[in-house]
Amino acid sequence: MSDRRYRTFAEFYPFYLGEHRDPTCRALHFAGTSLAAVLLATALITQRWWLVLLALVVGYAFAWVGHYFFEHNRPATFEYPLFSFMGDWRMWWETLTRR
Repeated sequence: MSDRRYRTFAEFYPFYLGEHRDPTCRALHFAGTSLAAVLLATALITQRWWLVLLALVVGYAFAWVGHYFFEHNRPATFEYPLFSFMGDWRMWWETLTRR
């Protein structure tokens, strides 16, 4: 983890991308975030609110497997929970749009 403290998301995001260099880790993030989005949408449609909790578990489980087994680093979520959450969705969008 970096010794630097990030004050803005714009400062944080390059660090976030650097923590996700491994293609398998990125693929796991994309899969987990995609499944979480489907679960969140399903929760809204069906009003089964326990799916929101399941979405969080699924999303983070995929990401953390990627970090521990492929990236071999500590997820930024532990130090920067909000920026990390935002970074995951931005990285998901950039992957979806092939950026």
